Amino acid sequence: MADSADPGAGAAQAALDAVQRYPREAITLAQRVLAAGRAVTGDERSTAERAVGLALRELNDLPGALRHLRRAVRAAATPRTRALARMSLGYVLANAGRTGAALRAVTAALLPLTGADAGRARMQRGVVLHYRGRYDEAVRDYSLAVEIAQREDDPLLEARARNNRGLLNAHRGAGRGRDDDLARSAAIFQRLGLELAAADARWNLGIAAGQRGDTVGALRCFAEVEQEYRRLSVPRPALLLDRFELLLSVPLLDEAVEVAGAAVRELGRRGMASDLAEALLAQARAALLTGDLDTATDAAARALVRFRRQGRRTWAAFARHVELRAEFRRGTRSAALLTALVRTADQLDATGWPGPALTTRIDAGRLAAALGRTEKAATLLGRAAQARRRGTAPGRAQGWYALALACRLTGDDRSAAQALRRGLAVLDSHRASLGATELRAHSGAYGQQLAAEGLDLAVRSGAAGRVLAWAERWRANALRTRPALPPEDPDLVAALSELRLVSSLLEDTLLAGRPTHALRGRQARLEQRIRDLARRAPGGGDVAAPPGVAALAARLGPRVLVELVAHGNRLRAVLVRDGRASLHDLGPLAEAVEQARRHRFGLRRLVTTGDTAAARAGVGHAAVALDRQLFDPLRRRLGDRPLVVVPTAALHAVPWSGLPTCAGRPVTVAPSATVWLRAEGRAAPDGAPVLAAGPRLPAARTEVGLLARELPGSRLLTGADATADALTAALDGAGLAHIAAHGTFRADNPLFSGLELADGPLLAYELERLPRPPGCVVLSACDSGLSGVRPGDEVLGFTAVLLALGTRCLVATVLPVPADLTTALMLDLHRRMRAGVGPARALADAQAAFVATGDGSAAATAAAFVCFGAG
Repeated sequence: MADSADPGAGAAQAALDAVQRYPREAITLAQRVLAAGRAVTGDERSTAERAVGLALRELNDLPGALRHLRRAVRAAATPRTRALARMSLGYVLANAGRTGAALRAVTAALLPLTGADAGRARMQRGVVLHYRGRYDEAVRDYSLAVEIAQREDDPLLEARARNNRGLLNAHRGAGRGRDDDLARSAAIFQRLGLELAAADARWNLGIAAGQRGDTVGALRCFAEVEQEYRRLSVPRPALLLDRFELLLSVPLLDEAVEVAGAAVRELGRRGMASDLAEALLAQARAALLTGDLDTATDAAARALVRFRRQGRRTWAAFARHVELRAEFRRGTRSAALLTALVRTADQLDATGWPGPALTTRIDAGRLAAALGRTEKAATLLGRAAQARRRGTAPGRAQGWYALALACRLTGDDRSAAQALRRGLAVLDSHRASLGATELRAHSGAYGQQLAAEGLDLAVRSGAAGRVLAWAERWRANALRTRPALPPEDPDLVAALSELRLVSSLLEDTLLAGRPTHALRGRQARLEQRIRDLARRAPGGGDVAAPPGVAALAARLGPRVLVELVAHGNRLRAVLVRDGRASLHDLGPLAEAVEQARRHRFGLRRLVTTGDTAAARAGVGHAAVALDRQLFDPLRRRLGDRPLVVVPTAALHAVPWSGLPTCAGRPVTVAPSATVWLRAEGRAAPDGAPVLAAGPRLPAARTEVGLLARELPGSRLLTGADATADALTAALDGAGLAHIAAHGTFRADNPLFSGLELADGPLLAYELERLPRPPGCVVLSACDSGLSGVRPGDEVLGFTAVLLALGTRCLVATVLPVPADLTTALMLDLHRRMRAGVGPARALADAQAAFVATGDGSAAATAAAFVCFGAG
């Protein structure tokens, strides 16, 4: 680096050269030049001002950057220096959303420049054209810049132009050459010692991976580069938008909403107008997908105004797409909306947004069909169906969905069903490429429309077997994909251990009444790191085909399977008994959901506030009402046989034994018939039983102590010995495990649900790493059987993790339970199982005996326990 004390051209150029290595040091060097006053020339002053402006751009201070770059233009003494300053000014104007002024500035800069300078101006003009959505022109300017750089032997210019061209082609989905551009750019930057620029290029490789559907590769890339940004201490708030795109691609909608909101706040605070408009659009897109139509419309309108003001017509079309889709989802069915949808879809296609164009065109096709314009609908859907042959898995699945809708228009239900199956098969392959349970579960959202359409076809046919097949085709698909054991990741293990420590400190701090702000912040950061690390797990495993009625009947024997299915606003049931399936309408879905809510509320009240006549009456009324709706239409076929129940999403937390039809009857609950059948066919391991008791729960230690007498040879973990590491090691290959501890269920991320042990909570995340899961697990812990339910009836929590790993049976609670009441029930359960009675029968008999000797609180406690898996 030139002597920083030299106030001449060498020092000014040194400051400019330092911008992408050390932006803060570049400002210091440039300010020394500017402090020399008249001792420096106009061109030297211009170069120094330019260095400050570009360094402030790297640090996201756009107002400051523009101020110094305008000074650079005014200070320049020669046409070349003035042109270079205008070129940089144009770049930052584009960042600030003033793309018209930016284009005028960089175009004016082209004329006086030759050689490598002309190449740099071409590249900056490409950036502005990129912002304005003139993608083909931008690629041409980037390519000219690459050619000039190679001719002039200017590796820095080549790296910058390749990085920009690769990123633009990644967003457009234009071939794998984008990766070559980005990788070569990163390598050149690294060779030149420009670590920040190299990190930016590697981040863009993550964007390219996400655009082609490689979610795991993108997550891994982002995680690695974020560490580099932290090391360099350079903020990159605009990268929140890239994280948003990746979250939306999974789709992790709750996190996407959170990240979009953070981007709006941060980019607005920093005055980054161009990126702020994109953040508002991101907020609108996330709101649309979560059904928050008011936010979607408002944010899209605000983005639309900004894009139009910035001259970004292609982005404006994207924002308009969100507005129109929100209107369609509100129920508007008009010719004017149809015209607007078709026009916007064509604009999106013409300007390089194939994904939004596809969904807009499908909505237009559905609207045309609703308006009776069948020929128009067929044309629109036929064009949308072309997407099934190319692009990412979700896009191809949407293409098959469009083809199915087109087939239904002509009454060709058979071809429609075939198209829907092809679309879901594409999504199955995509799901298998995801290693993390969380990603697999959330990816079920992509199949929602296809599965609903297939289910509608089956219900209208009246064939129970077809309804069962379609219900299973989409239900709990993440558990149909056989998991591969996650690779050993010392960073993940360390983060989980640290989170356990922080959670324990947080609990102690809360009990002591001290401030917890710092610990909560540390906990949130650790949870984000754990999510990021877990999501990087590679995919693998086969996708199990849903079973038919015959396969289920062969395992059911005398049992009856009842699979509940949500079809529009109706609740239906497929019942399988003695090798035959029947279809039943159970009435309004909303009614069943409301009665289930009242039933749970009443039972929780009995447990937490004690037995009262009013509480018992409320529970009884809700139980009878729910029981009548669910079982009266089936009663003749049920008899007194054992049940296998596959609930729909809204009924996963029903305490089944609290319903009159199920009381005293063996009931096994499973996320899907496929999961139940797989669990039934598993051989149980024969390792020694494991009994563990958590802290701050005296009854738990008593419970496992008494169980140890009933189960000789058990491994007992209590007190300081009941740590997370000790328990996970003991669970490996155990035939039976009983854990009595405080439990917490995390609805926001069920994989952070925990069982409190001596050194902190054992999380569901950690159970995923068991090589040989226990055969049967009993969790005598509050809410341990609750699951977070995602689209596709995908379940997340202890139940999902253990059943996916290979545990045959799980007895757990769907309500809080009082520790002092559960011991007798648990002792009776284990005595019966030790005598050879199956878990579902043993639990039913133990519950009946327990209820007979207790009050309403005892009945509620008994009802809280449910047998999951293979009973």
